Amino acid sequence: MNIRLITPAAEGSRTGNRTTAMRWAQILSGLGHHVGVDTRYDGTSADLMVALHAWRSAESIRAFRDRHPERPLVVALTGTDLYRFQHTHPEATHSSMALADRLVGLHDLVGNAIPHAVRGKLRIIYQSAPAQPDRLAPLRRSFEVLVIGHLREEKDPLRAARAARFLPAESCVRIVHLGKAHDEHWAGIASQEMADNRRYRWLGEVPGWRVRRALARARLMVLSSTMEGGANVISEALAAGTPIIASRIDGSVGLLGGDYPGYFPVGDTAALAALLRRAECESAFLDVLRRHCAARAPLIDPARERGAWRDLLAELSDAG
Repeated sequence: MNIRLITPAAEGSRTGNRTTAMRWAQILSGLGHHVGVDTRYDGTSADLMVALHAWRSAESIRAFRDRHPERPLVVALTGTDLYRFQHTHPEATHSSMALADRLVGLHDLVGNAIPHAVRGKLRIIYQSAPAQPDRLAPLRRSFEVLVIGHLREEKDPLRAARAARFLPAESCVRIVHLGKAHDEHWAGIASQEMADNRRYRWLGEVPGWRVRRALARARLMVLSSTMEGGANVISEALAAGTPIIASRIDGSVGLLGGDYPGYFPVGDTAALAALLRRAECESAFLDVLRRHCAARAPLIDPARERGAWRDLLAELSDAG
Protein backbone atom coordinates (compact mmCIF):
# COMPACT_ATOMS: atom_id res chain seq x y z
CA MET A 1 0.00 0.00 0.00
CA ASN A 2 0.90 3.63 -0.45
CA ILE A 3 0.60 5.13 3.05
CA ARG A 4 0.75 8.83 4.00
CA LEU A 5 1.81 9.43 7.60
CA ILE A 6 1.00 12.89 8.93
CA THR A 7 2.68 14.40 11.99
CA PRO A 8 2.60 18.07 13.06
CA ALA A 9 6.26 17.79 14.18
CA ALA A 10 8.62 19.17 11.54
CA GLU A 11 11.45 17.22 9.95
CA GLY A 12 14.53 17.24 12.17
CA SER A 13 12.52 17.73 15.35
CA ARG A 14 13.36 15.50 18.33
CA THR A 15 9.91 15.74 19.88
CA GLY A 16 8.06 12.60 20.86
CA ASN A 17 5.59 13.02 17.98
CA ARG A 18 8.35 13.07 15.37
CA THR A 19 10.17 10.17 17.00
CA THR A 20 6.96 8.14 16.98
CA ALA A 21 6.16 9.03 13.37
CA MET A 22 9.59 8.04 12.08
CA ARG A 23 9.54 4.75 14.00
CA TRP A 24 6.09 3.95 12.61
CA ALA A 25 7.25 4.82 9.09
CA GLN A 26 10.12 2.37 9.49
CA ILE A 27 7.77 -0.33 10.78
CA LEU A 28 5.27 0.17 7.96
CA SER A 29 8.04 0.18 5.38
CA GLY A 30 9.36 -3.05 6.89
CA LEU A 31 5.92 -4.57 6.41
CA GLY A 32 6.24 -3.95 2.68
CA HIS A 33 4.44 -0.62 2.25
CA HIS A 34 5.57 2.65 0.67
CA VAL A 35 5.40 5.36 3.34
CA GLY A 36 5.66 9.14 2.97
CA VAL A 37 5.91 11.34 6.07
CA ASP A 38 4.54 14.90 5.90
CA THR A 39 3.42 17.61 8.29
CA ARG A 40 0.15 18.07 6.37
CA TYR A 41 -1.81 16.19 3.74
CA ASP A 42 -1.36 17.85 0.33
CA GLY A 43 -3.92 15.87 -1.65
CA THR A 44 -1.51 13.24 -2.92
CA SER A 45 -3.23 9.95 -3.68
CA ALA A 46 -2.79 7.35 -0.96
CA ASP A 47 -4.30 3.98 -0.09
CA LEU A 48 -4.32 4.77 3.64
CA MET A 49 -3.50 7.69 5.91
CA VAL A 50 -2.17 7.56 9.46
CA ALA A 51 -2.50 10.93 11.21
CA LEU A 52 -0.69 11.57 14.45
CA HIS A 53 -2.64 14.08 16.58
CA ALA A 54 -6.40 14.43 16.25
CA TRP A 55 -6.48 18.20 16.78
CA ARG A 56 -3.27 19.44 15.17
CA SER A 57 -3.82 17.21 12.12
CA ALA A 58 -7.57 17.89 11.91
CA GLU A 59 -7.34 19.76 8.60
CA SER A 60 -5.36 16.93 6.99
CA ILE A 61 -7.78 14.34 8.38
CA ARG A 62 -10.76 16.17 6.91
CA ALA A 63 -9.00 16.69 3.55
CA PHE A 64 -8.09 13.00 3.21
CA ARG A 65 -11.60 11.87 4.14
CA ASP A 66 -13.14 14.28 1.63
CA ARG A 67 -10.81 13.12 -1.16
CA HIS A 68 -10.92 9.41 -0.34
CA PRO A 69 -14.15 8.66 1.56
CA GLU A 70 -13.78 4.92 0.97
CA ARG A 71 -10.13 4.52 1.98
CA PRO A 72 -8.96 3.68 5.53
CA LEU A 73 -7.97 6.44 7.90
CA VAL A 74 -6.14 5.89 11.21
CA VAL A 75 -5.86 8.66 13.82
CA ALA A 76 -3.32 8.33 16.64
CA LEU A 77 -4.30 10.11 19.85
CA THR A 78 -1.67 12.13 21.69
CA GLY A 79 -1.62 13.28 25.29
CA THR A 80 -2.73 16.80 24.41
CA ASP A 81 -5.60 15.39 22.31
CA LEU A 82 -6.82 13.31 25.24
CA TYR A 83 -6.24 15.63 28.16
CA ARG A 84 -6.39 19.14 26.66
CA PHE A 85 -7.71 19.70 23.14
CA GLN A 86 -10.81 17.54 23.28
CA HIS A 87 -11.89 19.85 26.12
CA THR A 88 -10.62 23.18 24.74
CA HIS A 89 -11.29 22.40 21.05
CA PRO A 90 -13.87 19.61 21.17
CA GLU A 91 -15.45 20.13 17.75
CA ALA A 92 -12.26 19.58 15.72
CA THR A 93 -10.82 16.90 18.00
CA HIS A 94 -14.02 14.84 18.19
CA SER A 95 -14.61 15.31 14.45
CA SER A 96 -11.21 13.71 13.76
CA MET A 97 -12.11 10.78 16.02
CA ALA A 98 -15.46 10.36 14.27
CA LEU A 99 -13.92 10.45 10.78
CA ALA A 100 -11.30 7.82 11.60
CA ASP A 101 -11.83 4.15 10.83
CA ARG A 102 -9.49 3.25 13.69
CA LEU A 103 -8.00 5.16 16.61
CA VAL A 104 -4.58 4.28 18.00
CA GLY A 105 -3.82 4.86 21.68
CA LEU A 106 -0.45 4.40 23.34
CA HIS A 107 -1.44 3.23 26.83
CA ASP A 108 -4.08 1.06 28.52
CA LEU A 109 -6.25 3.86 29.93
CA VAL A 110 -6.89 5.79 26.69
CA GLY A 111 -10.39 4.33 26.41
CA ASN A 112 -11.40 6.06 29.64
CA ALA A 113 -10.63 9.47 28.13
CA ILE A 114 -12.50 9.32 24.80
CA PRO A 115 -16.22 9.47 23.96
CA HIS A 116 -18.05 6.17 24.37
CA ALA A 117 -19.27 6.32 20.76
CA VAL A 118 -15.73 5.92 19.34
CA ARG A 119 -14.26 3.43 21.82
CA GLY A 120 -14.95 0.51 19.52
CA LYS A 121 -12.46 1.97 17.02
CA LEU A 122 -9.63 2.09 19.56
CA ARG A 123 -6.58 -0.15 19.32
CA ILE A 124 -3.67 0.10 21.79
CA ILE A 125 -0.16 -0.02 20.30
CA TYR A 126 2.64 0.35 22.83
CA GLN A 127 5.66 2.36 21.70
CA SER A 128 8.69 0.13 21.43
CA ALA A 129 12.38 0.59 22.16
CA PRO A 130 15.18 -1.87 21.43
CA ALA A 131 16.69 -3.51 24.49
CA GLN A 132 20.01 -1.99 25.52
CA PRO A 133 22.78 -4.61 25.53
CA ASP A 134 24.54 -3.55 28.73
CA ARG A 135 24.19 -1.31 31.74
CA LEU A 136 27.04 1.13 32.29
CA ALA A 137 28.69 1.57 35.67
CA PRO A 138 26.90 4.35 37.59
CA LEU A 139 28.76 7.42 38.77
CA ARG A 140 30.41 6.75 42.13
CA ARG A 141 30.23 10.18 43.72
CA SER A 142 26.65 11.02 42.86
CA PHE A 143 23.23 9.40 42.63
CA GLU A 144 22.42 10.41 39.06
CA VAL A 145 18.74 10.99 38.25
CA LEU A 146 17.68 11.75 34.68
CA VAL A 147 14.89 13.99 33.48
CA ILE A 148 14.31 13.58 29.74
CA GLY A 149 11.95 15.90 27.92
CA HIS A 150 11.53 19.33 26.43
CA LEU A 151 10.99 22.21 28.80
CA ARG A 152 7.33 23.12 28.37
CA GLU A 153 4.33 23.45 30.64
CA GLU A 154 2.79 19.97 30.36
CA LYS A 155 6.12 18.32 31.23
CA ASP A 156 6.39 20.17 34.57
CA PRO A 157 10.12 20.01 33.77
CA LEU A 158 11.66 21.58 36.88
CA ARG A 159 9.76 19.47 39.43
CA ALA A 160 12.68 17.09 40.05
CA ALA A 161 15.12 19.97 40.39
CA ARG A 162 12.88 21.63 42.96
CA ALA A 163 12.40 18.34 44.80
CA ALA A 164 16.18 17.96 45.04
CA ARG A 165 16.27 21.18 47.06
CA PHE A 166 14.30 19.37 49.81
CA LEU A 167 16.99 16.73 50.24
CA PRO A 168 19.38 16.82 53.21
CA ALA A 169 22.89 18.18 52.80
CA GLU A 170 24.44 14.72 52.82
CA SER A 171 22.36 13.52 49.84
CA CYS A 172 24.31 12.74 46.67
CA VAL A 173 21.33 13.11 44.30
CA ARG A 174 22.09 15.05 41.12
CA ILE A 175 19.39 15.85 38.55
CA VAL A 176 20.59 15.78 34.93
CA HIS A 177 18.06 17.18 32.47
CA LEU A 178 18.18 16.40 28.74
CA GLY A 179 15.77 18.35 26.55
CA LYS A 180 15.28 21.48 24.49
CA ALA A 181 13.67 24.58 25.96
CA HIS A 182 10.34 25.39 24.30
CA ASP A 183 11.25 29.07 24.24
CA GLU A 184 13.57 31.65 25.80
CA HIS A 185 11.37 31.89 28.86
CA TRP A 186 11.91 28.23 29.68
CA ALA A 187 15.60 28.46 28.86
CA GLY A 188 15.90 31.31 31.33
CA ILE A 189 14.09 29.38 34.06
CA ALA A 190 16.36 26.34 33.61
CA SER A 191 19.50 28.47 33.52
CA GLN A 192 18.49 30.27 36.70
CA GLU A 193 17.72 26.95 38.40
CA MET A 194 21.22 25.73 37.55
CA ALA A 195 22.70 28.89 39.03
CA ASP A 196 20.71 28.52 42.25
CA ASN A 197 20.65 24.74 42.66
CA ARG A 198 23.90 22.79 42.82
CA ARG A 199 22.00 19.52 42.37
CA TYR A 200 20.61 20.43 38.92
CA ARG A 201 22.28 20.42 35.53
CA TRP A 202 20.47 21.18 32.27
CA LEU A 203 22.29 19.93 29.15
CA GLY A 204 19.75 21.01 26.54
CA GLU A 205 18.80 18.96 23.50
CA VAL A 206 21.10 16.03 22.77
CA PRO A 207 21.03 13.28 20.10
CA GLY A 208 19.25 10.00 20.76
CA TRP A 209 22.44 8.00 21.28
CA ARG A 210 23.41 10.28 24.16
CA VAL A 211 20.00 9.86 25.76
CA ARG A 212 20.31 6.08 25.56
CA ARG A 213 23.85 6.17 26.95
CA ALA A 214 22.74 8.40 29.83
CA LEU A 215 19.86 6.02 30.62
CA ALA A 216 22.23 3.05 30.64
CA ARG A 217 24.26 4.76 33.39
CA ALA A 218 21.66 6.60 35.47
CA ARG A 219 20.31 5.18 38.71
CA LEU A 220 16.80 6.51 38.11
CA MET A 221 14.60 8.50 35.71
CA VAL A 222 11.90 10.97 36.75
CA LEU A 223 8.89 11.74 34.55
CA SER A 224 6.93 14.54 36.21
CA SER A 225 4.46 15.40 33.42
CA THR A 226 0.95 16.69 34.02
CA MET A 227 -0.25 14.86 30.87
CA GLU A 228 1.16 12.22 28.53
CA GLY A 229 -0.33 10.13 25.76
CA GLY A 230 2.21 7.37 26.40
CA ALA A 231 5.72 8.76 26.74
CA ASN A 232 8.56 7.52 24.54
CA VAL A 233 10.94 8.00 27.45
CA ILE A 234 9.15 5.36 29.52
CA SER A 235 9.80 2.86 26.73
CA GLU A 236 13.44 3.96 26.53
CA ALA A 237 13.89 3.64 30.30
CA LEU A 238 12.27 0.17 30.36
CA ALA A 239 14.56 -0.93 27.53
CA ALA A 240 17.60 0.36 29.41
CA GLY A 241 16.61 -1.27 32.70
CA THR A 242 16.43 2.11 34.43
CA PRO A 243 13.88 2.42 37.28
CA ILE A 244 11.29 5.19 36.96
CA ILE A 245 9.61 7.61 39.32
CA ALA A 246 6.56 9.18 37.68
CA SER A 247 3.67 11.49 38.41
CA ARG A 248 0.44 9.56 38.80
CA ILE A 249 -1.27 10.37 35.49
CA ASP A 250 -3.17 8.04 33.17
CA GLY A 251 -0.41 8.18 30.54
CA SER A 252 2.09 6.68 32.97
CA VAL A 253 -0.25 4.40 34.92
CA GLY A 254 -1.44 2.98 31.60
CA LEU A 255 2.13 1.87 30.85
CA LEU A 256 3.59 1.03 34.26
CA GLY A 257 0.47 -0.45 35.85
CA GLY A 258 -1.82 0.63 38.67
CA ASP A 259 0.24 -1.15 41.33
CA TYR A 260 3.56 0.45 40.42
CA PRO A 261 5.16 1.77 43.64
CA GLY A 262 7.04 4.70 42.11
CA TYR A 263 4.26 7.28 41.67
CA PHE A 264 3.84 10.69 43.28
CA PRO A 265 0.89 13.12 43.04
CA VAL A 266 1.15 15.61 40.16
CA GLY A 267 3.04 18.72 41.23
CA ASP A 268 3.79 17.41 44.74
CA THR A 269 7.40 18.44 45.23
CA ALA A 270 7.72 17.10 48.76
CA ALA A 271 6.34 13.67 47.78
CA LEU A 272 8.80 13.47 44.90
CA ALA A 273 11.64 14.45 47.21
CA ALA A 274 10.65 11.67 49.60
CA LEU A 275 10.75 9.11 46.78
CA LEU A 276 14.12 10.37 45.60
CA ARG A 277 15.55 10.06 49.10
CA ARG A 278 14.07 6.61 49.52
CA ALA A 279 15.53 5.44 46.18
CA GLU A 280 18.93 6.80 47.17
CA CYS A 281 18.98 5.31 50.66
CA GLU A 282 16.96 2.09 50.36
CA SER A 283 18.47 -0.35 47.89
CA ALA A 284 15.49 -2.68 48.45
CA PHE A 285 13.08 0.02 47.22
CA LEU A 286 15.18 0.63 44.12
CA ASP A 287 15.21 -3.12 43.48
CA VAL A 288 11.41 -3.23 43.74
CA LEU A 289 11.12 -0.46 41.14
CA ARG A 290 13.59 -2.28 38.92
CA ARG A 291 11.65 -5.55 39.14
CA HIS A 292 8.35 -3.86 38.32
CA CYS A 293 9.94 -2.18 35.30
CA ALA A 294 11.46 -5.47 34.13
CA ALA A 295 8.00 -7.07 34.30
CA ARG A 296 6.60 -4.34 32.01
CA ALA A 297 9.48 -4.45 29.53
CA PRO A 298 7.89 -7.09 27.23
CA LEU A 299 5.20 -4.52 26.35
CA ILE A 300 7.77 -2.38 24.53
CA ASP A 301 9.38 -5.19 22.50
CA PRO A 302 9.80 -3.93 18.88
CA ALA A 303 8.43 -7.24 17.55
CA ARG A 304 5.22 -6.62 19.51
CA GLU A 305 4.78 -3.14 18.00
CA ARG A 306 5.41 -4.49 14.47
CA GLY A 307 2.87 -7.23 15.07
CA ALA A 308 0.28 -4.75 16.31
CA TRP A 309 0.62 -2.64 13.16
CA ARG A 310 0.51 -5.73 10.95
CA ASP A 311 -2.71 -6.85 12.68
CA LEU A 312 -4.27 -3.38 12.39
CA LEU A 313 -3.56 -3.15 8.65
CA ALA A 314 -4.92 -6.67 8.13
CA GLU A 315 -8.07 -5.70 10.05
CA LEU A 316 -8.57 -2.63 7.87
CA SER A 317 -7.96 -4.65 4.73
CA ASP A 318 -10.52 -7.27 5.78
CA ALA A 319 -13.03 -4.53 6.61
CA GLY A 320 -12.47 -2.97 3.19
